Amino acid sequence: MSVNTFGRLLHFTTWGESHGPALGAVVDGCPPGLAIDEAAIQPFLDARRPGQSKYTTQRQEPDRVRILSGVFAAPDGVQRTTGTPISLMIENVDQRSKDYSEVAKAYRPGHADYAYDAKYGFRDYRGGGRSSARETAARVAAGGVARLVIPEVAILAYVTEIGGDAIDPANFDPAEIARNPFFCPDARAAARWATQMESVRKSGSSVGAVVECVATGVPAGWGAPLYGKLDADLAAAMMGINAVKGVEIGDGFAAARLTGEQNADPMRPGNSMANSGPRFEANHAGGIAGGISTGQPVVVRVAFKPTSSILTPQPTITREGDATELFTKGRHDPCVGIRGAPVVEAMMALVLADHKLLHRGQCG
Repeated sequence: MSVNTFGRLLHFTTWGESHGPALGAVVDGCPPGLAIDEAAIQPFLDARRPGQSKYTTQRQEPDRVRILSGVFAAPDGVQRTTGTPISLMIENVDQRSKDYSEVAKAYRPGHADYAYDAKYGFRDYRGGGRSSARETAARVAAGGVARLVIPEVAILAYVTEIGGDAIDPANFDPAEIARNPFFCPDARAAARWATQMESVRKSGSSVGAVVECVATGVPAGWGAPLYGKLDADLAAAMMGINAVKGVEIGDGFAAARLTGEQNADPMRPGNSMANSGPRFEANHAGGIAGGISTGQPVVVRVAFKPTSSILTPQPTITREGDATELFTKGRHDPCVGIRGAPVVEAMMALVLADHKLLHRGQCG
């Protein structure tokens, strides 16, 4: 039983723990002949890397990726994928396992500590082991490989809400996303969030966030009925991210409050002979109908819960079942969703690349 692997034709397996010597991923099913090196993957890891602002964990990890297999320098001197498994490794260099001495004795409320212990009868309490958000670095590395499979697709994720304070869509500026530490496309919202997060950080608490991800350039036809739906796989991929508690495709839950007329995505003839598909006048469906892409932008929103590791004492129990209180020492994100945007992008890339190969396999 492999529950650490995701995907059908392009599938990846992540391995490693938060406080182990390293973590990484093995990507299998990647087509041969794609130009690849560490430099093609590193920028995505740099975006997710901790310690880049005071609003994230101060754990200092360079997150340098190494490609261990599945590539070869072709006669033209370009390193390319060989079609065999691509193994990626990221070393852990700044663990502080001593910070978790109290967590070894009692369960953190809201964290996976008790659930892991109940399932396995044993758990790695150092940072949560596999339940740590540190695991997502491996997904981001794998997503860097997946992007090479779908060069026709552009993927952009950004934070739309922190602690209940949402952006104003009228202020949306894609260029702003890289200008602030919140992956925020609204400069005014980013300024408010800086004040809010300063208070949250100093109090030792945490807040949640919402990340939206848009993939443009996805052609019509990816996905399959009924049990290979593109939106179903996207939902599963996003829900598999640590700390995610909700996923919406398109209008999501808001669609339940619309009428049929309001929820429809009207179609008109295409704009040119080169575009044989329709011109859509709305995108309530988020670019997916019947589990199959329509050619419109694919839109996904992901809700991240507040970080469970906080400095405020919380009632809990020990492993022996005795009542106690626990607060978590160490370095933690006051809002884990801030660094969620690169992870959501990676999972979008991995699902879309898989479905591109699946579509090509069935339809040519």
